[in-house]
Amino acid sequence: MTLPMTWDEWAAHDGVGLADRVRKGDVTPSELARQVAAAVAKVDAKLGAVIELFDDAVADPAANKTNLNGPFAGVPYLMKDLGPTLAGRLQEMGSLFMRGNRATADSFLAGRIRQAGFNIMGRTTTPEFGVCSSVENPAVYVTRNPWNTDFTSCGSSAGSSVAVAAGMVPMAHGSDGGGSIRIPAGVNGLIGLKPSRGVFSIAPGLSDLTGLVSSQGCLTRSVRDTAAFFDHCRGGAPGEFMPYWMPPEPYTELIRRDPKRLRIALSHEWGDYRAVPEFVDELTRIGRFLEGLGHHVDWALPEVDFVAAFEAQTTCYISNFAQVIAGMLAARGLDRPPADLIEPINIRIWEAGIGTSYTERFRMQANFNATARAFGAFFEDWDVILTPVTALPTPRLGTTEYLTISDNPSVRDWFGNLWKNFAYTPLANLCGIPGISLPLGAQVHGLPLGIQAQAKQANDGLLLQLAAQVERAIEGKWNGGKKPGVRV
Repeated sequence: MTLPMTWDEWAAHDGVGLADRVRKGDVTPSELARQVAAAVAKVDAKLGAVIELFDDAVADPAANKTNLNGPFAGVPYLMKDLGPTLAGRLQEMGSLFMRGNRATADSFLAGRIRQAGFNIMGRTTTPEFGVCSSVENPAVYVTRNPWNTDFTSCGSSAGSSVAVAAGMVPMAHGSDGGGSIRIPAGVNGLIGLKPSRGVFSIAPGLSDLTGLVSSQGCLTRSVRDTAAFFDHCRGGAPGEFMPYWMPPEPYTELIRRDPKRLRIALSHEWGDYRAVPEFVDELTRIGRFLEGLGHHVDWALPEVDFVAAFEAQTTCYISNFAQVIAGMLAARGLDRPPADLIEPINIRIWEAGIGTSYTERFRMQANFNATARAFGAFFEDWDVILTPVTALPTPRLGTTEYLTISDNPSVRDWFGNLWKNFAYTPLANLCGIPGISLPLGAQVHGLPLGIQAQAKQANDGLLLQLAAQVERAIEGKWNGGKKPGVRV
């Protein structure tokens, strides 16, 4: 089969660049779809990122409800197998229990993505119900890091991150309930922005208010792709519980200008959680680099009760996921999770959370409020806080303590172990503030280390503006110009 581009040419294009070529008549959406199918065939057997490609979307993007006149003009796109649904398509959520589950309608965001011109071509891997930090259940699938396949790609937007990092697609869908966009972006060398509340709708099944901590978004290799996705896919559906806000100007315009001189705080000590020394060195190095761009950089930390904040976050996850699992059980007439179809930690989450009282939730929400107010006060004095994305080196595959197939008898101890590594991302979800992972650091074993920037609510554009300034300063050479070992 003759492809429209060489692999070097394909890998050099981001989504905006491919859309420009379609509009110029250099390539058609159908040719782009064929290139993606060839890319998946070329590398995915080594990585395990793509569950399924939709044959009809490959054959005819227009028949896939794609608005070929949209700004992305038929650019191929993959959806995480969790969250927004696609009419008539399987959505199995990384679970044996959900095998064969087929959606009856597009979710609101899926419609926005199609209207923006994306050809949704398939679905990517996620851990069961998006709960844990690695896609690694051999009974379902295992997703490997393209930089070194002995390591995890983290999660929960694992397959999307790997597909973008390996060059199968220029960008893909992710969701983030505690770092699930930023963490896999960080360990796969990508850009991953978790938005503020009120950007991407999760209608009709939930709202930002009922979901509390989960956000939608994308994973990309360029700042302009992220900016354009936000510009064209954001917005609320009818009946939202809260207003959906718009920035004063499109992000694609904003990122053309450098930000003002920013007050940037560095931090890696969040309560009892500390980054390993090599990560602190990388954070310090990036801080000096940002000083060189003209920003004021120093060490500072919000006055947060981190013990109470993480306790509240854990209560939120346990009680929320318990109800999600309960809904799935009720739909099948079951009164408890079947041990042969749902993973052990998720069963323990259901057991621990199904009886959560209103009093416990009220206490949780009080801690959410206190934490959000503390971050709010901090951002009166600082524009951005910078941390590593993770505190510890990326685990090798087979490190079961982070997995929902773990035999840990205590679900709270299991979550506590997660926070030792993934401490820096969840509180942005709790507070509804934006956080972006930028591929600026490196780990000693050669994997990328994302550097996370967080800002006050609705300052998503400022984070993109800073990211664009950095991208220009490094001449687009994220990850120091290095490439994954497995790529197209």
